[in-house]
Amino acid sequence: MARSKIDYGIDLGTTNSAIAYMKDGTPVIVKVDSSHEILPSCVSFNQKKSIYVGERAWNALRLDKLNAMKKFGSGVTNTFIEFKRTMGTDKKYLSSYMDCEYTSEELSAEILKTLKSYVVDEVLKSIVITVPAKFTINQKDATANAAKLAGFQHCELLIEPIAASMAYGLDTKNKQGIWLVFDFGGGTFDAALLKVEEGIMKVVDTEGDNYLGGKNIDYAIVDEIIIPYLKNKFAISSILSNELKKEVLREAMKFYAEEAKIQLSFRDSHNILPALGEIPGEDDEGNEFELDITVTRADLEIVVKPFFLKAIELCKELLTRNNLAGSNLSALILVGGPTYSPILRRMLKEQITDKVDTSIDPMTCVAEGAALFASTINISEGVLAQTRDKKKIQLSLGYVSPTVREKEFVAIKVLKEKTEGALPSKILAEIVRGADKAWSSGKIAIDEKGEVIDVALIESKANAFNVYIYDEKGELLPCEPNEFIIIQGSKIGNAILSYHIGIAINNRATGRAVFKPAKGLERNQSYPAKGVVNGLKTQKNIRNGVKEDFIKISIYEGEHEAEGSRAIYNNYVADIFITGEDLPSLLPEGSDVDITISVDRSGQLSLSAFFPTIEHTHDVEKIRVITDVIDSVWLESEIKKAEQNLTLIGDYHDKETLKKLIADIEDIHKRFDQGKGDDDRKFQVLGNLRKCQRKLDEIQDATEWPKTESELKDSFYNLEDKYKQFEGKLEGLNEDLIKDAIKQFKEQIPRIIKEENIKLARELTGEIRGLGFVIEENGRGAQYYIDLLNDFNRQFDILDWEDNKDKARSLINQGLQAAQTSPTIQKLKPIAIELFKLLPSWDNKIGFVDESLLTD
Repeated sequence: MARSKIDYGIDLGTTNSAIAYMKDGTPVIVKVDSSHEILPSCVSFNQKKSIYVGERAWNALRLDKLNAMKKFGSGVTNTFIEFKRTMGTDKKYLSSYMDCEYTSEELSAEILKTLKSYVVDEVLKSIVITVPAKFTINQKDATANAAKLAGFQHCELLIEPIAASMAYGLDTKNKQGIWLVFDFGGGTFDAALLKVEEGIMKVVDTEGDNYLGGKNIDYAIVDEIIIPYLKNKFAISSILSNELKKEVLREAMKFYAEEAKIQLSFRDSHNILPALGEIPGEDDEGNEFELDITVTRADLEIVVKPFFLKAIELCKELLTRNNLAGSNLSALILVGGPTYSPILRRMLKEQITDKVDTSIDPMTCVAEGAALFASTINISEGVLAQTRDKKKIQLSLGYVSPTVREKEFVAIKVLKEKTEGALPSKILAEIVRGADKAWSSGKIAIDEKGEVIDVALIESKANAFNVYIYDEKGELLPCEPNEFIIIQGSKIGNAILSYHIGIAINNRATGRAVFKPAKGLERNQSYPAKGVVNGLKTQKNIRNGVKEDFIKISIYEGEHEAEGSRAIYNNYVADIFITGEDLPSLLPEGSDVDITISVDRSGQLSLSAFFPTIEHTHDVEKIRVITDVIDSVWLESEIKKAEQNLTLIGDYHDKETLKKLIADIEDIHKRFDQGKGDDDRKFQVLGNLRKCQRKLDEIQDATEWPKTESELKDSFYNLEDKYKQFEGKLEGLNEDLIKDAIKQFKEQIPRIIKEENIKLARELTGEIRGLGFVIEENGRGAQYYIDLLNDFNRQFDILDWEDNKDKARSLINQGLQAAQTSPTIQKLKPIAIELFKLLPSWDNKIGFVDESLLTD
């Protein structure tokens, strides 16, 4: 049978996955074995090059991780889990047995293939797959690509909170009010705020964290309970001091932590007590490892509370920015395995609302909602064409699903051109509701022009209908499609953007590359949608036919507070390059550019750039980019920069904000140190660090102009003082020109102060200091550079040398040594210049503009 709707939905989870389909108007989970409805999202390869997915793979993973402790080797495994957290990145998973590396998409495709294989009575070519609400464009694109690798020709993506809302909304009598979906899964956290009016559900806003979930809790139990126990009972200093060995230990202990977490959701205490000899390997003194830890729910609460609090704080932020409180909610809907935790449920009731709803299964509701959504989505014509049985009478069915009406119109017509053989002279159609045939339309004549039939719906139910076709003699004729579903009582609006989508532009006032959302693609905008960024100018000539001439359009996604923030503190999507080879004629400097970005129903991006000067449009379809895995050394340096920037903040008025920021950065450093070899933890750390960096920028911006103004004035006063000090003694310098320059500076300063133009103020400060440098160098000679080198030496630890700290130390030592022997300007000046070049502010880099970028 050729279905007209997709009907099948998959919850592709970090730790577990499930597939559901519609049967007689009810979403049904497909069992992955005789007793289980969920499949561990785990893939294993063996020496015979066989692939195992699910429970068997999970058992192999556990054995691999334990065996790695025998000699604390490389920890190489041929079994993989939780790769959803590295979707959209270039992270590779090496299988020595298969002699190749796998991407997260390829491993996810194996999960999808396995779930598809449990559907034995039909070939699935179309599917709905759920993704977290806070998944980025790159992560969504990777998920869609995984579906293609799994053999699906048509894939629709649905955000998980909407899927859960559909499952909840089908049965609940609560058809009015405000819902908060609290989706704490194995690897991600989502919160979605929905406004419900007479069953019509509209997503108002979302919040979340792609790297907050059950996995964090598992590793926290390892780090805060199991490893301290081992440190107390065994000699493991050499293991903990070696990052590779430490990671092997953490990975092996994670299984005991996960079991404790699950058990303590239903019991007051749990004893971590593996069988004797189950844990291989020895400590530094040759003792075999053993565990015997009784963990109480109170012990667990201390460990998990920070993670649950973070999720709750995200919910509070979501409510606050929508001018709501927990008391305004009519339901808080729990989704995800960790929400079984009585600790979490109590915290939610205490801190958000007592209307915590546990009526749906948190483990399967997303898959069920995906199937419900799938029953409303047409299969693409390309897929339908492959599966049509043209010997049957082909029909077109048009109807609205879901709906809040008690009756709906169904348009039905015969597709003669898609049906083989002669059609009866008269065709009658009958639509019957449900297997019990409790309602029937009666037989109604239809033809190629079509007919509209009213169907009666049962309230708050997915109504299943069968279609029967007869000839004029009453003979039943085969047809397809011969069934459809209309969901009554709840209706979901379009998905909304979880991020602003926009581009990086150069801000004229500050010189920074900042994030500018496209108008029409702001957060919470329903999609599919289009957004525009107008009023941009090119910064140099682009010669047609010249590949080396280019415009770079950098696309980013940003959080709700991201507009105007530094572009690099947002989610990078892609760089689009338009070169002279793409243009029909010369594009002069200063030409207008209008950017249009389109987002389709599954979140796929395309871009169009229009150049009015030459009346040319350049289109880029289906933008796709893979994010690089994060380098640990670089990330650690970024954390240290944030810590250094904290020390530079002076007397900031909001002490509580500053205190929280300090605590957040300390926690980021702690989490990084605990698992710097874990790729998805690094992404989590970076995500949290970016938020702190944006907040640091806000604090610094709040005091930036006063500081900049003060620096401008001080530099001018210092210049005046220096000239007075050396006036008439400056051999080789034209003092009349110096006086004219000082006069011009004095005239420019009031105008810049009035405009509060940071970029111009800094540029003028640089010019003033430059003239002061020339005067002082001429007046003081080599002593000027000696003092400068001493200043560099005193401030060495607080200056931002980026990745050049060793080189800077070597230059300073070289200069100080020269200053003690035979100091001359010729010897010391080149060293001082090289030191300046190592600092980010060198060569006007404060206010630096990348000419390949557009400016507003």
